[in-house]
Amino acid sequence: MMGLDLKGNWNQLKGKVKQAYGDLTDDDLKHEEGKDDELLGKLQTKTGKTRDEVVKWLESL
Repeated sequence: MMGLDLKGNWNQLKGKVKQAYGDLTDDDLKHEEGKDDELLGKLQTKTGKTRDEVVKWLESL
């Protein structure tokens, strides 16, 4: 998954993501192990960013 590890710090990142995009719901940000691609796809749809942009953005938080 392009070096992005969501498992350990996702709960912390989730708060920052919701601050930046208030229209994202808990369901949008639900992270299940092995479903990183699905989560990134939801974030792409909601933010209008490319997959690479989403990954870089999450890594910067």
